[in-house]
Amino acid sequence: MDPGDDQRLSVELLMSQLVEQASLIMTAQERLGSLLTANRSIVQELSLPAVLRRIVDTARDVARARYAALGVIGADGSLEQFLHVGLDEDAMRAIGASSSEPCHDPPRGRGVLGALIQDPKPIRLTRIADDPRSSGFPEDHPQMTTFLGVPIRSRDAVFGNLYLTDRTDGGPFTAEDEELVLALAATAGIAIENARLYEESRRRQEWLRASGEISRQLLHPEAEYAETLHRIVTSVKRLAAADVVTLVRPTADDPSQLEVLAATGAAERELVGLRYPRVDSIAWQAMQEGRGVRIEALDQKPGVYLHLSRYVPVSQAMALPLRGETGPRGAIVAGRIMPHATFTEADLDMAETFAGQAAIALELSDARANQQRLGVLEDRDRIASDLHDHVIQRLFAAGLSLQGLASTANDEVLEQRLTRTVDELDETIRQIRTTIFALQEDSPKSLRGTALEVVDQLGRLLPVRPDVQLVGPLDIMSDDVIIGDVAAVLRESLTNVAKHAQATRIRVRVQADGQRLTLTVTDNGVGLGQSTRRSGLANLNRRAERHGGEFDVRNAPEGGLRLQWSIPLDL
Repeated sequence: MDPGDDQRLSVELLMSQLVEQASLIMTAQERLGSLLTANRSIVQELSLPAVLRRIVDTARDVARARYAALGVIGADGSLEQFLHVGLDEDAMRAIGASSSEPCHDPPRGRGVLGALIQDPKPIRLTRIADDPRSSGFPEDHPQMTTFLGVPIRSRDAVFGNLYLTDRTDGGPFTAEDEELVLALAATAGIAIENARLYEESRRRQEWLRASGEISRQLLHPEAEYAETLHRIVTSVKRLAAADVVTLVRPTADDPSQLEVLAATGAAERELVGLRYPRVDSIAWQAMQEGRGVRIEALDQKPGVYLHLSRYVPVSQAMALPLRGETGPRGAIVAGRIMPHATFTEADLDMAETFAGQAAIALELSDARANQQRLGVLEDRDRIASDLHDHVIQRLFAAGLSLQGLASTANDEVLEQRLTRTVDELDETIRQIRTTIFALQEDSPKSLRGTALEVVDQLGRLLPVRPDVQLVGPLDIMSDDVIIGDVAAVLRESLTNVAKHAQATRIRVRVQADGQRLTLTVTDNGVGLGQSTRRSGLANLNRRAERHGGEFDVRNAPEGGLRLQWSIPLDL
C-alpha cells in the first residue's frame, strides 16, 4: 500500500473522531442547556403538584428515558404518591392508572424501588430482572429493562425518588445520565422546599382568614350559636383536608361524659348528639394537656378512644383543645380516612391556632349572652320594683282618699259611685301585683333564688334563721343540674343542723367565681357525733364527684360543724 494512502486513512480517521467528539460535545452542551432551562422552569413554579409533574417530565427528557416516575415517600416510609410519564393509554388502563393524576394505589415500595427508599443512593442497572433485589412487575405492566434511580432531598430529609427506565437509544444509562439526573434532583429538592413553604404560608393565611370570619360571626348581635359551631367545624374540615370533624364539650348533667355538639363530613348526622366517656379519649387528652394531639396511625394506639371510629373508618386523627379562661371548654376532633395522608406538625400547629381563636370568640359570645341575660333580670327587677314602689302606692293612696270622700258624702248615688271606683282601684292593684309575680316567675331560675328559697322553706325547722352570704355571679347561673344539686346539698345540710346540731348560730355561704362554686354551711353546735351512719353525707359526696368536685365535713375550729361542697365551673 502506498504510504500516502496510509496517511490519508489516518487523517480521515482522525477527522471522524474529531467529528464524533464534536457531536458528543454538542450533544452534551444541548443536554446541559436543556437541564439549565429545566432548572429555571422548575424553581419558578410554586405549586407543589405542578413542580412534581415538571420534575418527572424534565427527568425523562434529560436522561432520554422512555419511562419516568416520581415516588413521594410518606411519613411511614412507604410511597404515598406515584407520578409517572411515558405509558400509553392502553397500558395505563391495563394497570388502572391515569395519565393526569397520581396513582391512588401506588407501588408498595418493594424490590428495587424499596431498595432506593431504604438506602437513598443512586442505582443504575443494565437489566432490572437480573438484580437480586428485583421483585418483578405486576400483571399487565409493561416490561422494562434498564433502570436509573436517584433520591430527591429536601433539606436533610428524603422527599422522594426519581425512577427512569429504558433509554430511547436502547443502551444502558451512563454515568453522565446519572450526573445530570442528580443535578436535576438537587434543583428539585430546592423547588419542592420552596413550594412547600409557599403552600404553608398560603394555608396559614387561609386559617387566619377563617379565624377572623368566625370571630366576626360570633360577635355579631344576631349570631346563632349552633350555626357558628357548625361553621367552625366546616372551616377545620376544609382547611385541614379532613374527612370528618366534630366539636365536643362536657355534658351539662354529667361532666365525665363528652357530647358532640357539631359535626361535618362523613356520618355527621349520626355523630351529632353522640355521648361517650371522656376517659382515654383523644379529645380529653388534648383538653387535659392544653395542646393539640396528633395520631398518625390509630391502629397502633389501641389505648386511645376515638369516637369518630364508631361510624367512620378513620386512620389518622388530631384533637385541638378549646381553652377558656377557666380551663378547657371542649375540643375539635378531625379525622382522615386515607391510609397515607397523615396530619403533619404544620397542620396541627395551624389548626391549634385557629382553635385558640375560636375558643376566645366562644368565650366572648358566652360573656355577651350572660350579660344580656343579667340585663333581662335587672330589667325585670326594676320594672317589678317600679310597679310595687310607685304605681301601687299611688293607686293605694288614691283609693284611700276616695274611701274617705265616700264616707263623708251626703249623696247616696255619689257614695255608691265612689265605692265602685275604690273597688276598681283595688282590682287594678291586684292585677298589677299578679303582673309583678308573673315577671318574677318568668325569670330564669337562678342559683341565688334557689338558695334563698331553701333557707326560707327550712327556716321554721331551724332554731335560728341562718346568716346567708351569696357571693359572685349566682344570678346568671341557670344550669338545672347544678342548681338541683346545690338545693339538695343545702337542704340536707340544714336538715342535719336542725336534727342534731343544737346550734344557736348558723351560717350559709354560697360563692362562685370564674373557676369554682363553693357551698359552706357552718354552725356552733355539738359537731360530729359518735354515730357511724353517714348515708346522707355519702349522697352529698356523690353529687360532688359527678361534677369532678370535692365534699368535706369536719369539726369547725371554733366549735360546731363545718360542711363544704365544691365543684369546678365552666362559665
